[in-house]
Amino acid sequence: MPTLKFLHRQTWPRLRDRHHEVACHFCDSLHDVELIEEGQTAYCNTCGSTLYTNRPQSLERAFAFGLTGVLFLLGMLFLPFITMEAQGNNLTTSAGETVIRLWLTGGPIISVAVAIFIFILPFFQLASLIYLCLPLLSGRAFPGMVPVTKLMQGLQSWVMVEVFFLGTLVSLLKLVKLADITLGLGFWSMVGLMLSLAAAVGGIDKLELWDRIEVAYRRRKTPDVSVEGGVEC
Repeated sequence: MPTLKFLHRQTWPRLRDRHHEVACHFCDSLHDVELIEEGQTAYCNTCGSTLYTNRPQSLERAFAFGLTGVLFLLGMLFLPFITMEAQGNNLTTSAGETVIRLWLTGGPIISVAVAIFIFILPFFQLASLIYLCLPLLSGRAFPGMVPVTKLMQGLQSWVMVEVFFLGTLVSLLKLVKLADITLGLGFWSMVGLMLSLAAAVGGIDKLELWDRIEVAYRRRKTPDVSVEGGVEC
């Protein structure tokens, strides 16, 4: 009777000839990195904090949520974000048009800040994640994956879609007293972008990502390199 085999790895691959250690983010205790199966989490022996997690189908999920996030970002930019109706007048605008209006009405600094932190940086973060996951799904390496990984991880502190979302909610609470407000597809695209970003970036452990990149680069130079983990396909 044929046996069903999963298409994803049970443990992520890493180089056998390298000593793997990880430091606890809270107490700085050093631990040897043990291979764990999907769905399992390693904890610090000193303080009990989470060290790393092997998330199920991490690459597939990160790649899928990354693509979804790009689509939501485009929807947020170009689809109607909000419609206001007051005294017989209607105004419908998208998030992209809002940035342009800010620039034209004398707010260039705010306009540039919104464009960078709400649109440009999230796009680069999602694009970086897609660039990393696409070749790693087949165990290959693209040029420049190390700096791209550093860029993606460095952008996490500068992407402020959540801040923009909270600011929008506060503004809506004030506007609803002055006009009839209708939320458009652009607004819900922003919600989708926020959730997709969190799911994409959090979909793969940093330790796993670096191990996979290291294995892919070494295999490109030495195809028969000794690797542990990354089992049956």
